[in-house]
Amino acid sequence: MHLGFSSMNTANDPDPAHLAKTLEAAGFESLWYGEHSHIPRCRSTAYPAGGELPEPYKEMMDPYISLMAAAAATTRLKLGTGIALLMERELFSQAKTIATLDRLSGGRVLIGSGVGWNQEEFENVSQQPWQRRYGVLKETVAATRALFADEAPEFHGEFIDFNPVWFEPKPLRSPPMIFGAMGPLGMRHTAEWADGWMPVDVALPDVKAAIKAFHDLLAEFGRKPNEVEITLVVMSEVTPDLLKYYRDCGVDRCNIGVGMQNWDKPEIVMPMIERFSKIIAQL
Repeated sequence: MHLGFSSMNTANDPDPAHLAKTLEAAGFESLWYGEHSHIPRCRSTAYPAGGELPEPYKEMMDPYISLMAAAAATTRLKLGTGIALLMERELFSQAKTIATLDRLSGGRVLIGSGVGWNQEEFENVSQQPWQRRYGVLKETVAATRALFADEAPEFHGEFIDFNPVWFEPKPLRSPPMIFGAMGPLGMRHTAEWADGWMPVDVALPDVKAAIKAFHDLLAEFGRKPNEVEITLVVMSEVTPDLLKYYRDCGVDRCNIGVGMQNWDKPEIVMPMIERFSKIIAQL
């Protein structure tokens, strides 16, 4: 099992280049940054975890620019978005950004994506229907894949429609599209079209049972478990035994990081990396 590291990517967190170099030297497989271009001051959407919205949400930097800084400082570390809000950016410029990052990093990009939870944020930047966002994301991913793979890409869907275009340069290889989703609808979409599944452990009452259910869904779509990686975002208190348990459940990658209660404590990041680097060989 691989070990990745997730960060809120605020200006108060460790510099992306320094963090990436430290992670690579420590044996971590990947670095993951999330995305919120803005947070509406007036919103009715409740924060999913309950309570007040944590302050770091309001201060997140751009994931792609930060990952480019990380790429320039490393040679092997994989670079992930965890998660990117693909529907909240213009399709072509976003695809160009991802393709450029992949080329300049030597093909190390992983795209974790999701439908988001903040309706007002979504509606500030998108004319698509919030209630249909799972279908919109499915088309967004399909259209992006076409841009990355086809010589003269075109796409004709319910929400996205364009005639043949030149889209060059392509990424070195089409980055895996990993769906950060929980719940029956999200899991079903993941099983149908995603290259990977990225749930959060605290949202799964029984991780082992959830993975079994996901594998059953894959079979419904004629897919095999080894075709769809499972990346588990660990929001529980991280211990070596917990990581080994997730490995034994069939998780391909665990993304650890500073838990929600410590998002405003960047000083604990480096000691955490040093601590868990010692068990990577056992995973």
